[in-house]
Amino acid sequence: MGGKLYRGQAGLPFSSSLRIYEPLEAFPPEQQRQLVADGDRIGSRAAVENAELQASLGRITRSGGDPFPTGRTDLVRMTRVPGGRHAAPGPGQEEAAHDAGRLLYCPSQLVIRAGLAANALMDGVHGPLADLLIPVSQRDKHQQRIDRINAGDDAKRVHTRASTWGIPFSWFSLFAESDRKEVVESDGHIQTVRVWTPLTEALERARFAVAHLALAAPDLDMLDDLTQLTEWLELFHVQSMVELDYGAVADKVYPDESPMDVRLGIECLAEGDMTGAAAAYRRLASRWIPIRQLARAS
Repeated sequence: MGGKLYRGQAGLPFSSSLRIYEPLEAFPPEQQRQLVADGDRIGSRAAVENAELQASLGRITRSGGDPFPTGRTDLVRMTRVPGGRHAAPGPGQEEAAHDAGRLLYCPSQLVIRAGLAANALMDGVHGPLADLLIPVSQRDKHQQRIDRINAGDDAKRVHTRASTWGIPFSWFSLFAESDRKEVVESDGHIQTVRVWTPLTEALERARFAVAHLALAAPDLDMLDDLTQLTEWLELFHVQSMVELDYGAVADKVYPDESPMDVRLGIECLAEGDMTGAAAAYRRLASRWIPIRQLARAS
């Protein structure tokens, strides 16, 4: 499968991801060997995206009524520790410099993520419809796959969070305008934008946001989101990198100043500047509400 499928994604919902890339030693020994083998087998990032999309479309159309991944094969994304300011800090600057260029790994964990998504669907407003679309027998079969994975050492650390039809505002609080970016373009369109930051910086920003919102706006839904996000980040190796992958929605919103608007909004709330906070929210809403409205039109 070439890059055309990945570039097009015509008719599919906008999907964005928040990923954690960890050093190899953060994984159990058996998984380390599998990650290296999977990384060597797949190759480029575009090949990984194509393979994942092709596999998901294949599950929708295959016979037997089972839409779940089997776990026989898994995909892995890789990135390298950058040098300079964006390096994931170690105990000292010399170690950080030594780590520059080292590979970091983000396993797809499709079996666990599919199970979590199915549970969320069943518990949500579309539960009765989901009950028709996903037979009980297939859900039970997939639960057995999840149980086998949960018996391992790494089950609690799900490395990817996904969102359709927009990016949660809480995700933007982890990033800053100066973070490393990659804009992937083709045929005059932006395929995606990826932003990276060291886990330590993402955690510092998340804790800053939680502390200020807890005092200034304790009833804000975003506070709960940020608290959960902080707890999730704390599960991972200190030398990890965090990636925000916009996906195809980047073509609609980039250049995007959402990280700055979220930061300014939180700072204004902390200072009691309701006018400034409202202005920041209006900028965010004008950018993202039209994207979310596309979900109703699809």
